[in-house]
Amino acid sequence: MDDIAPNVEREVLKRYAEASVKQEAALCCPVTYDPRYLEAIPAEILERDYGCGDPSRHVREGETVLDLGSGGGKICYIASQIVGPRGRVIGVDFNPAMLKLARKYRNKVAKRIGWANVEFRRGRIQDLRTDLDAFERSLARRPIKSVEDLEGAEAARRRAGLENPLVRDDSIDIVISNCVLNLVRAEDKPQLFREMHRVLKRGGRVAISDIVSDEDVPQHLRADPTLWSGCISGAYQEREFLRAFEAAGFYGIAINKRDAEPWQTVEGIEFRSVTVTAHKGKEGPCIERNQAVIYKGPWSAVTDDDGHVLERGVPVAVCDKTFQIYTSEPYGQDIIPVPPRVEVPLQKAGNFDCSRPSRRDPRETKGLEYSATTEPAAQCCPDTSCC
Repeated sequence: MDDIAPNVEREVLKRYAEASVKQEAALCCPVTYDPRYLEAIPAEILERDYGCGDPSRHVREGETVLDLGSGGGKICYIASQIVGPRGRVIGVDFNPAMLKLARKYRNKVAKRIGWANVEFRRGRIQDLRTDLDAFERSLARRPIKSVEDLEGAEAARRRAGLENPLVRDDSIDIVISNCVLNLVRAEDKPQLFREMHRVLKRGGRVAISDIVSDEDVPQHLRADPTLWSGCISGAYQEREFLRAFEAAGFYGIAINKRDAEPWQTVEGIEFRSVTVTAHKGKEGPCIERNQAVIYKGPWSAVTDDDGHVLERGVPVAVCDKTFQIYTSEPYGQDIIPVPPRVEVPLQKAGNFDCSRPSRRDPRETKGLEYSATTEPAAQCCPDTSCC
C-alpha cells in the first residue's frame, strides 16, 4: 500500500478536478434528493455532484453541520436550507477545483434562500486540524530550502493545528459525508474516524453515506489507483465499517440504509451504498443515582456497544450517564425509564458499581422504607369502571 499511496492521492485529485468541469457518471450512484432543496442550487453544481446517499436527511434545524469531502457543495447547500438562518454549515474538501466550484455560487444561493450560513475550507478530512490554505500561505512566506526549514514548517503546522485548528474540538452537532471516506488511504482511516469524534459536541452524531464491500477487497484491486478514485478499492468491508465507528468511541451505531442491489460488482465482490449513523457521548464517570431501564422487546435480549445485556422486561441497573443515553435517541423508543421515587442529587451521588448484579431490585428505586398504600389510580380506566 505504501508505494502506491501517493499515486492514489494524485489520481483522486486529478479525476475529481476533471469531474468538477465535466460530469462523470461513473463516479456516483443514483440518489433521490428532496426536490424542495434543489431549486435554489445552480445546475452546474447539481450536474457535477458525486455521491451515493443523502446524509442531509439526518440534519435538523438550527444545527452546526460539517460535511466531509464537500466537493461541489450540493449537500452543504441542501443542509443550509434545512438548518435555517440559526444554523451553520462547514464544508471541508482537499480538491481546489471542487472548492472553486462550491464557492462560486455562495452568494447566489444565499440570495435565493434568504440567508448566508455556508463556508468552505480546504483540508484533508483525516486531518481536521490543518488549514491547508493557511499552511500554503505560510510556506509562501518562508519557502523550504533545507531539512531544518522542513522540520520548522512541520512544527509550525502542528502548533497551528492545536492553537487554531481548521475545525475545533466539540464544535459540531452533526458530521455528514457522501461517498468520500472510501477515497482515504487505509492507513489514514483510523485517524479519520478519531477526527470525526473529536470535532463533535457531546451528544453529537454522524450520518455517513459510503460504498462498502460484502467481501474483503484483495490487494491487487487495492493497488489500482483508478479503482481507488472510482470509490471501489478503498471501500470498507461492511462489518469493518461498523467496527471503525466502534473503535473511535461512537455508540448507537445503526445502518439506516443499505441498497439491496450492488452499485457495482468487481470479480464477484459486491460494492453497495450504505448510510450509517452513530453518536458521541458515552465517555465520563459512572454515577449511581438508583436508576434502572427496562427493555421493551421484541427481542428476548440485546447487547449494547459496551457489552451490557438488557433482557426484555427486566429492570437493569444503570449509571446516570447510561440512563441518559438509553432514554434518548437512538434507544429511547425501545426503553422504559425507571427513575428512583426520590431523586438522588448529583452532589450526593456516589460511584456506580459496575461489578454489581445487573438486575435492579425494585426496593432500590422505591426505597427500603417505602410502605405506601394507595387507592386505584384514577387514570387507570378513564372511560369505564376498572372492574
